[in-house]
Amino acid sequence: MPSVTRINVTPIKGTALQQLERVLLIEAGIEGNRRYYLIDARGRLFSGSVHGPLVQVEVEHDGSGGTLTCRFPDGTVAAGPDDALGAPCETDFYGRPVPGHRIDGPFDDAFSAFVGQPVSLARTDRDGDGADVFPLTVISTASVAELGRRGGYEGVLDPLRFRINIELDGCEPFEEDTWDGRRVGLGDAVVRIRGQVPRCVVTTQDPRTGLREWNTLKQIASFRAPMPDRAGIPFGVYATVEASGDVTLGTEVALLDI
Repeated sequence: MPSVTRINVTPIKGTALQQLERVLLIEAGIEGNRRYYLIDARGRLFSGSVHGPLVQVEVEHDGSGGTLTCRFPDGTVAAGPDDALGAPCETDFYGRPVPGHRIDGPFDDAFSAFVGQPVSLARTDRDGDGADVFPLTVISTASVAELGRRGGYEGVLDPLRFRINIELDGCEPFEEDTWDGRRVGLGDAVVRIRGQVPRCVVTTQDPRTGLREWNTLKQIASFRAPMPDRAGIPFGVYATVEASGDVTLGTEVALLDI
């Protein structure tokens, strides 16, 4: 039976993923995931597709109304209250307007110095709005391994490059694609699969350095056609939460709609 083998989240979109042993799935997805994001001087979303090395920034967040701490690879640390709201802003998330507020504190200077251009840290007004399309993403390790095999990748292709929330073991390659539209039980939680995820240039980057090191998109495109309704090459699936519940490493996965 399939089971959960890794859970990935990040407080700030584009920064290093954290691996958690337990999360509570709610309607908004995983609480606090991608609650924060960067915008450039023109107010446009700024993330790993623009500057891959953002994945080298480690972020700690001790909960709503607490402290946000960002650790940069050169030893710089920027920390401050997570609710020091500044000017309101509205950011285009792939065609979807997301209301938010800039965050006052030392973050803008630290991130701007790291990426080499002026950027600002912002927070979504609603938890869950920081997702690209739907609040959760799912992939099987078998699908990633099969991609590596087909593409002749040297070594083990790390699923982290796909920045997926829930990774599964015990599936056949691309089995998760066949669950589209169906309900899936993750322990006490129930999610519904909402179609495939269109992939971008971030997947070509080493998940720990952010530097491009393998043409993932070319390899996926060698056996998968572009998506007609979402711009991109499909790999992994989206999900929405229909019943809240705890998910832990080793949680069994059950297809509820046969």
